[in-house]
Amino acid sequence: MTQARITSQHEDPAYSSSIRPSNQGAHVARRNIDYTAVDDQYHKHRRLRSGAAGWVLLAGLGVAYVISGDFSGWNLGLAEGGWGGLLIAFILMGIMYTCMVFGLAEMSSTLPTSGAGYGFARRALGPLGGFATGMAVLIEYAVAPAAIATFIGGYIEALGLFGITNSWPVYLVTYVVFIGIHLYGVGEALKLIFGITVIAVVALIVTAIGLLPHFDTANLFDIVPDGSLGSSAFLPYGFSGVLAALVFGIWFFLAIEGVPLAAEESNDPKRDMPRGIIVAMLLLLVFGSLMLFLVPGAAGAEAMGQSDSPLPEALRTAAGGDSVLADFVNYAGLAGLVASFFSIVFAYSRQLFALSRAGYLPRVLSLTSKRHTPWVALLVPGTIGFLLAALTGNGGLLINIAVFGATVSYVLLNLSHIFLRIREPGLERGYRTPGGVVTTGIALVLAVVALIATFFVDILAASITAAIFLGALAYFWFYSRHHLVASAPEEEFALLEKEEKDLA
Repeated sequence: MTQARITSQHEDPAYSSSIRPSNQGAHVARRNIDYTAVDDQYHKHRRLRSGAAGWVLLAGLGVAYVISGDFSGWNLGLAEGGWGGLLIAFILMGIMYTCMVFGLAEMSSTLPTSGAGYGFARRALGPLGGFATGMAVLIEYAVAPAAIATFIGGYIEALGLFGITNSWPVYLVTYVVFIGIHLYGVGEALKLIFGITVIAVVALIVTAIGLLPHFDTANLFDIVPDGSLGSSAFLPYGFSGVLAALVFGIWFFLAIEGVPLAAEESNDPKRDMPRGIIVAMLLLLVFGSLMLFLVPGAAGAEAMGQSDSPLPEALRTAAGGDSVLADFVNYAGLAGLVASFFSIVFAYSRQLFALSRAGYLPRVLSLTSKRHTPWVALLVPGTIGFLLAALTGNGGLLINIAVFGATVSYVLLNLSHIFLRIREPGLERGYRTPGGVVTTGIALVLAVVALIATFFVDILAASITAAIFLGALAYFWFYSRHHLVASAPEEEFALLEKEEKDLA
């Protein structure tokens, strides 16, 4: 291997002939960056399958990422902030995600690579900003499936299936089966994800129909105020409860930002990405609103704040005992959890693949199989996630870790959109965010608030995750920034920016 060193943003490096001629510059703010030359075989063994998804499958993927949040997890926010606190959290986080999604729709139509968030931030904020964003997303996506696996175990125990009282075998089977399907092929995996998601959506609709006749406003406010500052029937835990509930407001939408990770595998990313992610966001707002009102409105906020399977439990409470409808939703609820688990496995593998392909993480992690699936990037985080689920069994803790990574990435993603709009107003965009930087500016402010809130909810989980994140940044600073691959698509986008400025 040979290396070419970029000593300043005003000096062109001399690349090895094995790097494409277009890679003759890079935006480097202050520090030196080293690029390692690679031959054609490097990318031959790191190739994804293109044309596997249109906008309908992408919208399905977006809903699949998140839909488990409607079945379990969000309700824990009732125990933190009461129904009023969770309602405020849902509204604030709904605004944040909607504004951010409009920004992501623009960036994904402009820079369509599997690196997604890392690729956007790489062009807007430089190598350090790109790596930081990619690592935050990776932490979120590696840990979220572990949290979902614990909820799958809870649903199976609630059904009394197989006589299981300890859920670690469920975690193992879940990881093995669904990673195995991803290894088989992306087209097959995306279609199966879509089918499972349809079942989950039917379950949400059935739940709404079943609970609507039993809705009683009084049930929303059955938590006794604790006397803290601002406490009332609407906010039983006061103003601090609103802040604590923000994390669970995020759970209604967590991972929608993963849709752009399928850019290299979509039919027409400039057209399909904006359609897919925006439609998915609109559907999630509707589903989240229905569950937030109807589930505690039929079964009580206090009871639902403690439930591992709130939807079927609410239906049983409303029916006064076991019911066919509750059993159906319990089984179909597994489909919702599986859909999110299955799809987020796709997301973490693509983010890890992109970071590794560009040299930010060990390059062996980006190897693909003959079926063009990133098999190493599927197996390594999957193993870590299984161990986290099996060793902790604590879905709430894992949610907090995932949300910390998510909120860090949201701050950086919204900054990326703002920087790209200001620095490159003439950049060709397949879609333009309504409201421009004002829209993503709103999302940025709310993302900062949400990040601060993670420390109030679980300072231990936030601190441990922050330490891991800082350790990854140290790895970049002392090692990987000296071993980057200029011909990776995300790096090429950034290098082309410098060339265009030089030509101008």
